[in-house]
Amino acid sequence: MVNISLLGCGTWGSALAQVVAENGHRVTAWHYKKDVLDIRALSRKHPRLKGLIFHDNIHFEHDLAASLTKAQCIIVAVPSHAVRKIMAQSKPFIPKKAVIVNVAKGIENDTLKTMSEVIAISLNHDMNKIVSLYGPSHAEEVVANYPTTLVSASSSQKSASYVQKIFSSDTLRVYRNHDIRGVELGGSLKNVIAIAAGICDGIGFGDNTKAALLTRGIYEITQLGIAMGAIAETFSGLSGVGDLIVTCYSRHSRNRFVGEEIGKGKPLDLILNKMEMVAEGVKTTKSVRDLSIKYHVEMPISEGVFQILFNKKDPKETVTSLMTRDLTHERKKP
Repeated sequence: MVNISLLGCGTWGSALAQVVAENGHRVTAWHYKKDVLDIRALSRKHPRLKGLIFHDNIHFEHDLAASLTKAQCIIVAVPSHAVRKIMAQSKPFIPKKAVIVNVAKGIENDTLKTMSEVIAISLNHDMNKIVSLYGPSHAEEVVANYPTTLVSASSSQKSASYVQKIFSSDTLRVYRNHDIRGVELGGSLKNVIAIAAGICDGIGFGDNTKAALLTRGIYEITQLGIAMGAIAETFSGLSGVGDLIVTCYSRHSRNRFVGEEIGKGKPLDLILNKMEMVAEGVKTTKSVRDLSIKYHVEMPISEGVFQILFNKKDPKETVTSLMTRDLTHERKKP
């Protein structure tokens, strides 16, 4: 049995806690709101995960020190923009030998760092003890025990294997990958393309449009990833194409939902204010634009999403401008 600490009791963190608890591990779940924890502890349910009854191996704790000091494995399941703050608060209590499992997807706006980098810097933690667990997955389907695959990525294959074994079950298959940067970029950048996919849905475009969007979208992501030192093949894997497909098509996708509402003509502020959960792609769109400029990578779809979200450009006009760009080769010439 492994002592696991969960930072964040949202839908995804709760679903993963249930998986490892059912695998026989002890989970201490923390949330910054004590009343939220009290409700979870009393009801043994999550209000947005139908059918979930928290396993007896899951315990709830509002005190950070109590939740972390004995942890052998720590799951970071807070929104990407909160990772640095939560890590700073947690640093005094995290054991140096603990393996940190990041499941937050995003690129920090100010520093343009991935979440594993933010965690390593904030905690002064060994990068070989940090793993990112990504892949095509929705909490609702994991809780329902639908077959799901994830990828455990780390610069240390020992740590990647450790996490792989903790999370794997009859319905959740975990693969390993040493390209943690590529895995994180794929899992984070696809949220921007998912917003674009939702915009197309909201406008009323069809399958042709979405197929083109996904194909050219993964090309943009791959080109930026290569420029940043990632391995091209990573983006054809679970955290690349896999995560892109599920996020762009699923009714569970928050990012696709945001895009769809925008495509229907609703303002971004109103959409976000009505949402109870975080759509990571909105903030990531700013980071992607800055990264594309920094690494001199042309990313027309991502740029179009940025213009729609933050400069209020008309979605239909943006699509037209994408379609009427200078004609070019499908692939970047060697």
